[in-house]
Formats: sequence, C-alpha cells, structure tokens
Amino acid sequence: MENKLEILLDLIKNSNNIVFFGGAGVSTESNIPDFRSENGIFNTINEYGYSPETILSHSFFKKNPEIFFEYYKKSLIFLNAIPNDCHLALTKLENLGKLKGVITQNIDNLHQKANTKNVIELHGTLYKNYCLNCNAKFDINYAMKTSGITFCDKCGGIVRPDVVLYEEPLNENTVENAINLILNCDLLIVGGSSLNVYPAASFLNYYKGRNLILINKSKTPYDYKANLIINENIGEVFKKIMQKI
Repeated sequence: MENKLEILLDLIKNSNNIVFFGGAGVSTESNIPDFRSENGIFNTINEYGYSPETILSHSFFKKNPEIFFEYYKKSLIFLNAIPNDCHLALTKLENLGKLKGVITQNIDNLHQKANTKNVIELHGTLYKNYCLNCNAKFDINYAMKTSGITFCDKCGGIVRPDVVLYEEPLNENTVENAINLILNCDLLIVGGSSLNVYPAASFLNYYKGRNLILINKSKTPYDYKANLIINENIGEVFKKIMQKI
C-alpha cells in the first residue's frame, strides 16, 4: 500500500494536467448510500416493490410520478452531507493548478460544496430543478418544501430534478466536455467507481495516456487498462497523499 501511495504521489507531483473521474464511492464516505448497492436495491424493492433503476427511469417517472417523487426525496437527498477528504483534496489540487477538472457520476453537489470549480456532472444534479411545462428553474429547497410531487408556483406544471434518468440520453455538451478533458490529460485518476454504469464508464476508452490510476475498494472491468490499482477507501488514500503534497 505505501509503495503504491508513493507512486501516486510522484505522479501527482509531476503532473499539471490531472483529471479525476468519480463514482458513488466518493459520496459514500460522506454517508450518502449507494442506491445501486445490494442493500440499496433490497431496501427499495422491499419498500416500493420496484428496483431503484426502475423507479429512476423516464417511463416510470411519467407513469408513476407519486412514487418517483416519494422515493427520490426520501432516499437520494442528503442536505446535511459534507465533503470528505477526497472532495477537499481535489479542490486543493485544483487550487494548485494541477487538477483541470472533475467528472462525476454523482448528483449530490458535494464537489461544489468543497469549492471545486470545474465539475462536470454526467448525470446532472438534484440541486437544480425545472418545470416541465414552462421551464422555470428552482433550487433544491423549493423541491423539498413538499413531500410529494413538486409543482411549479408559476404555471402549476410538474417540477422535476435536473438529473439524467434511466432511458434518457446524457447531455451532448456535457459528454463533449468530459471527453475533451480525458483526451487532453496526462494523469487520469478514477475513484470510487465500479465502472459498470454506461455510457459513462466507456469514456475511459478515450484516455490515450500512460497514467491511468484506479482507486476503488473492489475490482473493475477496467483494471487491465490501469497502470496503478489501489483497492482502498478513496478518502483515506487522498488524505494520506495530501499530507505529503
């Protein structure tokens, strides 16, 4: 472990074009549960009779908005969550001019809470909402005023979170920006992601450099591509690294 940390530290010290690609494991260390975990799936099916993937699909949202809104407000929003050592380390690396961008699959706004500036949210964010009828914009506090369906105070239309649901495509500009970051970086650090969620995981194929680092507690389908694999908690890894930067 210590040898791997020294290698990562050396790579970070010698790079000024780092990109971080993060998944749910980055947020779980801020006590935000992964709804795709075995416990998350079991609990959701037990309570609602559907899997999280089903509830968070476009077609289910259209047909069953009451269940959709009850589930997402109860199970996905953690307003009191705070950034952990990983988030804070990335902000510091950005301030040092080393980190050029964060590409996240998470929708919890924690990178922004940590004051990281260049954050690309592949799957959108729960902290922005919009009316399906008049496109009026609302923040998360407005959405959380009610426990059921959120309605627009201007036209009465349904206000949904600005997230990418299953069956919906990723935003084209978001995808283009993420790919450009990966194409141009010389150090790509992937953390807290099983790399099983597509198309996001496939973006790693655009990296042509020699320094692909995977930090994840379990194996991933992209381990064979990595130059360095660290199977540890990502917050702990960054905490140790940043003590030496």
